[in-house]
Amino acid sequence: MNLLSAENLAKSYGLKTLFSDLTFGIAEGEKIGLIGINGTGKSTLLKLLAGKETPDQGEVTVGSAVRVAYLPQNPDFDDEATVLQQIFNNNDYISNDHINKDPWQAESEAKTILTRLGIYDFDAIVGTLSGGQRKRVALAGALLSPADLLILDEPTNHIDNETVGWLELYLNRRRGALVMITHDRYFLDRVVNRVIELENGRLYSYPGNYSKYLELKLERHEQERSSELKRLNILRNELKWIKRGAKARTTKQKARIERFERLRDEAPEAKPDKMEISVGAARLGKKVIALEGIAKSFSGEKVIDDFSYTFLRDARVGIIGPNGIGKSTLLKIIAGTLEPDSGVVDRGQTVRTGIFSQETREMDQSLRVIQYIKEQAEFITTADGKLISAAQMLERFLFPPELQWTPLEKLSGGEKRRLYLLRVLMGSPNVLLLDEPTNDLDIETLTILEDYLDDFPGVVVVVSHDRYFLDRVVNEILDFTAGGRIVHYLGNYSDYLVSAKTRGAEGKPLENAGKPSEKLDETLDNTQKQKNRPLKFSYKEQQEFEQIDDMISGVEEELRTVKSKINHAGSDYVLLQNLAGEQQGLEMQLEELLERWAHLNELAEEIERNKKGRN
Repeated sequence: MNLLSAENLAKSYGLKTLFSDLTFGIAEGEKIGLIGINGTGKSTLLKLLAGKETPDQGEVTVGSAVRVAYLPQNPDFDDEATVLQQIFNNNDYISNDHINKDPWQAESEAKTILTRLGIYDFDAIVGTLSGGQRKRVALAGALLSPADLLILDEPTNHIDNETVGWLELYLNRRRGALVMITHDRYFLDRVVNRVIELENGRLYSYPGNYSKYLELKLERHEQERSSELKRLNILRNELKWIKRGAKARTTKQKARIERFERLRDEAPEAKPDKMEISVGAARLGKKVIALEGIAKSFSGEKVIDDFSYTFLRDARVGIIGPNGIGKSTLLKIIAGTLEPDSGVVDRGQTVRTGIFSQETREMDQSLRVIQYIKEQAEFITTADGKLISAAQMLERFLFPPELQWTPLEKLSGGEKRRLYLLRVLMGSPNVLLLDEPTNDLDIETLTILEDYLDDFPGVVVVVSHDRYFLDRVVNEILDFTAGGRIVHYLGNYSDYLVSAKTRGAEGKPLENAGKPSEKLDETLDNTQKQKNRPLKFSYKEQQEFEQIDDMISGVEEELRTVKSKINHAGSDYVLLQNLAGEQQGLEMQLEELLERWAHLNELAEEIERNKKGRN
């Protein structure tokens, strides 16, 4: 049964038509991901479904008993209210649902959700919260709504990796339908069972998750190419007939001419140009940036404690950790916009930093698109040595000439982020500092940015909660832990999860892990304990000794299976990423088992020798 039906929807802003003649329905139990390039009207479509805007044409029909809850991209807030007041006073569904409930129970439910979203001060005044905290308060209000249809616009923005994982589980367990916009590809893969894509003003529906969408979209494009080739072939034959001097006297000849004209007019709609990034970077010398003993505190609370790290010329570093722990602070220290309380930041003379921050509030909204870019540079040398203008670069970033004179205030949030990214790259930096770059960027832009970073001739440092982006871009992880300690891991985010699980319980790294001196101390302690222990197996070791051969065989078999899947995965990038992470985890597990096997066998031999010596 459809909870909501949309019939022949159309919406324009000024001279720009976002979409027309959209017809679709949302059924019970559907979890839908809405994707598309920024500026195509995704957020506008959600507003129409939520009843917050009216379509120019068409109608949205919601079932009489269907309750709808909506989280906008930029929610409205009462700046004078407390966190709990914001949730209960501004959410009719929550208020009505809890009329007959124990007030303590209602408040307890709200506090539980807020805590899981990283909001702990329930009496804090909303006006004093950061933009990210406010968005999480609004998300809590939407999740608490007993709605039959939940509509979410970018729910994963401003929440950390652990919270995104919790939100995945929550939405998977939650009854009721869901429609959401998100750029988080892992999130889409694990939550949705249908993807709808807004492209060129039309809506395409694909059953399944994000991986299935990629597969089905490829099939659609191949079918379209095949159909176009057939159309062109028929058109060529008809054109030859027309050129021979067709006489339009008979009904048959008239019909053939009409068919020619119809085929000629049936050319497929132009696809949006693919954004290209080929911006060059300034030459980077041997010396880049070295941090020595960096420390930083705010209001007596230490956010960075005695951190040292040297960035190499081709470093790809991801910075992770809970919200508010100090990630952006570290980025500012690296950039030189914030001084540490102690320690040294040593920068090479050739370093040219480009900072893509979370906020774009510094934009002068009265400027036009091309003026904003020309403020940074009017011309730039691309990676292949060509000189191109700001206007040409704007076209590569999907800002055609007619849009280049649009005031910034008329752009969507995602279009502003894309424009801001271009401005940063127009500065030809050789050290790129990206603070939550995936917020509000569409998936196509992210994919092309990832491709660009593959060939970027410099340092890339990324603060991000986007697990897919981290897996795709970085090969080192800096993990913020309590007390300002930062732990270094080699590998991407999936590698980090495996390593962190090995080092500490439940995937959380031990605070002192990763320092050679501490590893050596741990090894010496273990060696001394082994010397003092009686020469016999403990019960646990005996069990392990008897089972370890089978355990090794089992992991080897799993590894063979994963490698076989990789060989048959073809060009399914999402599947290959997941399988590659699984393979790396199994290889590490096998290595640990083999090391343990060697230790247990050596111990068994020593026990046997000791027994013979006593006899």
